[in-house]
Amino acid sequence: MDRVRLGCHPVPVTPLDDHSQRRRPLFFPVVIATALLTIIGMVGGYLLGQERDREESDGAEPTPSPVLIATGPACPDQTQKMGAKQGADGELRQVMWVRTNRKTEVWICEDRSGRLFYHANKGGTEAEWIEGKTALFLTGVWSEGDGRYAAQAFDGNIFSVDRKRLLISYADGDREEQKVVES
Repeated sequence: MDRVRLGCHPVPVTPLDDHSQRRRPLFFPVVIATALLTIIGMVGGYLLGQERDREESDGAEPTPSPVLIATGPACPDQTQKMGAKQGADGELRQVMWVRTNRKTEVWICEDRSGRLFYHANKGGTEAEWIEGKTALFLTGVWSEGDGRYAAQAFDGNIFSVDRKRLLISYADGDREEQKVVES
C-alpha cells in the first residue's frame, strides 16, 4: 500500500462521509416563508371579499333600468324586414330619424323589448336599399345620453348619430362627419 500523503484520509471518502460543509437548517426559513405567504393570502382574500360585499351592498336592491318603448311612427318596411331577420321583438318604432347633408337618412328604432337598432340608407326611403352597399343595419345600439346613439359595425367602424350630425369613426382612425339638415 502506498503511503498516504499529508492531509489525505487513509481510506476512500464518499461525499456523504464528507462533513466539511456545514448544512444549514431549512426548517425555520420554510416555516417563516409559509407563514408570510399564508398571511398575504388571507389579507388579499379578506380585501377581495370586502370589495365584493361593497359592490353587492351598493346595488342591494337592483332597480331595473326603465325600458322606454318608442311611441313614434313605425320604421320603414326595409328596417322592419331587417329587424325581423335579426330577432327584433315585434314592430320597430322610430326613436330618431335624421337626414344629412349627403342625403343619408338614419333611423334609430326600438322593438317591444326595448332593444335599439340602427338603419341608414344613402338617398333615404326613396332610394334603392342594398344592405352592405347603400344601406346599413346594425344591432346592439347604445345610448350615449343627450339624444345621441351609437352602434359598432362588424368591421370595427362606429356610427354615432344625434340631431346635429352623423359621425363615422373608422377602425383605421379616420373620421367622417355629416351634418344633419332635417330631423
